[in-house]
Amino acid sequence: MGQAHPAPEGDPHRSKITERNLAALWSNYAGLGYRRLIYTNTVSVLAENEGMFLRAMGADVRIVRVLLTASDATARERLTGRELGSELEQELEGSARKARILDEQAPPDTVRVATDGRTVVDIAREVVSATGWLANVSG
Repeated sequence: MGQAHPAPEGDPHRSKITERNLAALWSNYAGLGYRRLIYTNTVSVLAENEGMFLRAMGADVRIVRVLLTASDATARERLTGRELGSELEQELEGSARKARILDEQAPPDTVRVATDGRTVVDIAREVVSATGWLANVSG
């Protein structure tokens, strides 16, 4: 939602466009009766981003932070399979840097879900369980 190149003048982190896009998207879904959203972005769980969600979605939003984790070996394997050519080293360095930031700065209420050696379905079940959504489903 914030991918724009080059970065807009005065917004090098693209936070303004991300927030505006999130607000527009949420307005459209909420207007049709939807009440749940899964937002994915590597560092979106950081507390510094909470204000963006509250401004874009309203003060009554309930945020459940879920951080998918992987060992360094698993991250390397996944990135090696995804990245081509000269981008791999840059992605590996970025992944390690972000992992350190997330380890140090993710709020204590962040649910960490290990992904090593697990199926997508298994991981998804744990993520949905962390939200408490299934307890609210009837029928």
